Amino acid sequence: MTAQSLFEPLRLGAVELAHRVVMAPLTRLRSLQPGDIPHALNAEYYGQRASEGGLIITEATDISPHARGYPGAPGIYSPEQIAGWQRVTDAVHVKGGIIFLQIWHTGRVSHSSMQPNNQLPAAPSAVPVTGMSHMDATGAPAEFETPRELGVEEIGSIVSDFHQAAINARAAGFDGVEVHGANGYLIDQFLRNGSNHRTDDYGGSIDNRARFLFEALDAVISGWEPGRVGVRLSPWSGFNDMADSDTLALFNYAAFELGKRGIAYIHVVEPRADQNSDANAIDATAPDAAQTFRGAFGGSVISAGGYVNETATRAVAEGRADAIAFGRLFIANPDLPERFGRGATLNRYDRPTFYGGGARGYTDYPAMTEEAAEA
Repeated sequence: MTAQSLFEPLRLGAVELAHRVVMAPLTRLRSLQPGDIPHALNAEYYGQRASEGGLIITEATDISPHARGYPGAPGIYSPEQIAGWQRVTDAVHVKGGIIFLQIWHTGRVSHSSMQPNNQLPAAPSAVPVTGMSHMDATGAPAEFETPRELGVEEIGSIVSDFHQAAINARAAGFDGVEVHGANGYLIDQFLRNGSNHRTDDYGGSIDNRARFLFEALDAVISGWEPGRVGVRLSPWSGFNDMADSDTLALFNYAAFELGKRGIAYIHVVEPRADQNSDANAIDATAPDAAQTFRGAFGGSVISAGGYVNETATRAVAEGRADAIAFGRLFIANPDLPERFGRGATLNRYDRPTFYGGGARGYTDYPAMTEEAAEA
């Protein structure tokens, strides 16, 4: 394969990509309030970043009011939210782009002020996040609370919410959905024994801890089809106070079982040396997650985490991943695939504008054509 392999077509399940530069899911907290509704500004943002045959994975989107964990994150459970997302998918499709909705439940990474009736956030076990703080419904800093342990019936209700979210995403015009099983949110909390201390059918052994992931995934597949579903995992990430006693065995099992379901892809997050660093450095002490689990999965793998053009090209050319997802670089460069293809200079991102706010740091980054027009 040549250095241009990043720009070769790729089939992911039921969709055909024209290139392998993927827009990663990026929480931006700019939905219309009240109601967590996608609106015109969001449609403009995603439309700017769409390219012919390019895949966009949206920001993580709440499957229910109970799933909320961040003020301003969008939902996919109300008619208004579905209509709002339709504006977004229309803006992407008019440019020939492909867009998957990432769906999540935040679990213990929430605050009672964001939950119905101010109840405590839910989790596999009553184990709080330690070593970091969160925010309340106003966005003000708040300490993590000890979550309430989910009952078995409530777990079933959440599985049903995942199913309905897939149906709603289809109604909103999405090309597929990505189930968020990474970064310390509810599915990840069930997977790892640092946060899952249950002794019933959802805890203890690896297959028990993975049960919720597969119940949620199977519910999503039943609302659509496996070729339009992906799953995101973050095996060695410690973000949101996550840990497991046998990461390799756990995620080898998960990857193998995911492969049996014939889904479009798995999307793995490579562990960064510093989650908030501006340096594009992957943690050299941790294994290459995409390469480690692609054999067990047996299908297409998207890798994310600190890539630049050169390292992404190399990862694809060497067969360590099939496509590469970019986050911060896509924030600042709406035409990132074109810039990569031309070897053009990249805009610098403005970190203080990542979360919340309006157009500044969201839709005001120039594309190359705009720069040329102003020259």
